[in-house]
Amino acid sequence: MKIYGLTGGIASGKSTVTRMLRELGAHLLDADVIAREVVEPGTPGLKAVAERFPGVLGPDGRLDRAKLGARVFGDPKERAALNALLHPLIGQEFLLRTQALAEQGVERVLYDAPLLIENRLHEGMDGVLLVWVPREVQKARLRARDSLDEAAAEARLAAQLPLDEKRQHATWVVDNSGDLGATRAQVEGVWRVMLARG
Repeated sequence: MKIYGLTGGIASGKSTVTRMLRELGAHLLDADVIAREVVEPGTPGLKAVAERFPGVLGPDGRLDRAKLGARVFGDPKERAALNALLHPLIGQEFLLRTQALAEQGVERVLYDAPLLIENRLHEGMDGVLLVWVPREVQKARLRARDSLDEAAAEARLAAQLPLDEKRQHATWVVDNSGDLGATRAQVEGVWRVMLARG
């Protein structure tokens, strides 16, 4: 089985590219979905997070993401502690799911992970697809989408590795700064190459 990484940045249009790939028949595993599932009620992940970060459970026993976010996003040490708890669980679940897909005869999987390169997950993959836009386009889209001022948008962008740096690790780059037709043509081209690789 070939495993390809799919990544981008905030407001780069990764979800648009993901939708196009699914329409073409690609099997995708979403790191964000897995991250939510490993902290569902009753999981060892939720127990570990609740012990390390007291007060982050809601009255229903579920993780209060807003409370947890307030604790970790302003403090790199706390964020590192959370990642140390969750990343092994996410990685283990990813392996289980890829094994299940391989047993079903699936030949290639794309792993959609925003922090693919930051967490060095790309190093063990058969290729990386980056959804890229120029920084100014990214910032304008982010401000419009989330109703942010300049400073807030800059802070969000600063929290991620810049797309131009991610580009150095990419096998393929989809420039998503044009119209949907242009993006779709690029996605179809990359998918054809992935299919040709077997």
